[in-house]
Amino acid sequence: MNPHRRQLISLAHPVYLSLLASVASGIVNTVWVSRLGGAAVAAVAVATNTENVLLGVALVFASGTTVLVAHARGARDPAAVRAAVHGGWALCGLFAPVVAVGGILLCGPLARLVLGSADPAPLRLAIAYFAISLPGTAVFFAQQLVDGILKGAGDTRTPLRLALLANGLILVCDPVLIHLHGVRGAAASTVLCRCAALAVGLRTLHRNALLRTAARTLPAGPLPAALHRTLTTGLPMSADFTVRQGGALVLVAIVARLGVTAVAAYAIAYKVMYVATMAFYAVRQAAAIHTAYTLGAGDDARRDIGRQVVRVSVTLGVAATALFAATAPWIMAAFGAGPHVAHQGVLFLRCIGPYLLLMACFIALGGVFEGSGGAAALFRITLLGAVVQLPLAHALSGLGLPGVCLALALAMAVQCTALVVLLRRARNKEEAGVTPARAG
Repeated sequence: MNPHRRQLISLAHPVYLSLLASVASGIVNTVWVSRLGGAAVAAVAVATNTENVLLGVALVFASGTTVLVAHARGARDPAAVRAAVHGGWALCGLFAPVVAVGGILLCGPLARLVLGSADPAPLRLAIAYFAISLPGTAVFFAQQLVDGILKGAGDTRTPLRLALLANGLILVCDPVLIHLHGVRGAAASTVLCRCAALAVGLRTLHRNALLRTAARTLPAGPLPAALHRTLTTGLPMSADFTVRQGGALVLVAIVARLGVTAVAAYAIAYKVMYVATMAFYAVRQAAAIHTAYTLGAGDDARRDIGRQVVRVSVTLGVAATALFAATAPWIMAAFGAGPHVAHQGVLFLRCIGPYLLLMACFIALGGVFEGSGGAAALFRITLLGAVVQLPLAHALSGLGLPGVCLALALAMAVQCTALVVLLRRARNKEEAGVTPARAG
């Protein structure tokens, strides 16, 4: 096996399980809340999609810190490691209070913006969920930063264990608290269990050998400079993910116009898709870490990493497409969906294949751009995709959920085409730079 592919798989495997465990709280909540009816599922769908958007905000400091710590680890520079960690915590300390307080003040308007006011039942339930989940974002942000520091230090297994701990606790607490308090219980269960995992994660940071060595070293530069480096490194990655998840949240609003049944089906199917999409993002994170760590190896190494990323992601995309098409009825049955919701969900999962295959390549290959400093160009392509996707989804929503799937696939095809053009331009520039040198 190619050494780059072996390293990518080695890094991606625990990252995938960690990411999947991170979103499992939303899946578990959906499973238990589905017993409360379609309105409750629609409410939790809005809330958990909003949290995915906030995960994009967390990536500013989490992914930025991961890349900077990985760079410093590759350069064997403990002072730079400490500066990267300080910058990450400082940026997290700026964002978390703003989002938590803003969530308390804006939970009602946010729910109305997405769900509208035609059906008061899901609106009321969404506000109840937001009232607890949005202030709990501070815990979520700190948890993401702890994971990012550990991943940059080369430890991708501990974030997995922390996510498994949090979701193991959620599995125990969810049925009890949902039975007692409905959707509020689902939100409270998630926040409380994440607090327990965060406490263990903070303790783990103090035991990491690389971080202990860095803690005994003076940071490389003042705190404002470290904060600025984290911001400039993480912002393009965050913007890319936030635009993508923000588009998903707007899609909930578009699907909501088709009725509560369509929203419930879309919510369940979209949660199930995390089994695939988190695999794509795991390869992306692995590619970013590996590319950052081998940054001095030259363009040939980066191109080889890119080729291996495409091979792995295509395999994952084909497998996900076949799996969802074959098992869609059993998946919807496992969520306890009623016959109408199940029919819509099966239709969505069987139409989403082309989008997943294209998305696998685009998302995973983005890690090479992030690790080598090209995240800004990738963000522009993602923004283009959102500009294309949302009007298409609105126009094709008259076809129901298959129309939404078609809009997603067409928008992703545009992004993949733009990425190919970008790669060809970069290769042409490299060749134009090498040829004169060789001639000389």
